[in-house]
Amino acid sequence: MAHKISETDCTACGTCISECPVEAISEGDFYVIDPEICTDCGACADVCPVEAIHPE
Repeated sequence: MAHKISETDCTACGTCISECPVEAISEGDFYVIDPEICTDCGACADVCPVEAIHPE
């Protein structure tokens, strides 16, 4: 199971990108996690200041 970033909650602050050990997060107006790459470690969710990242 991968994590997902809520596009309505994501502020594109960039905090999660450096935490992802497999580089599964892409930048944009809001950030997106590639479910094919995500290992479900939860590191991104742990550091998200607006709690926009949740398990799918």
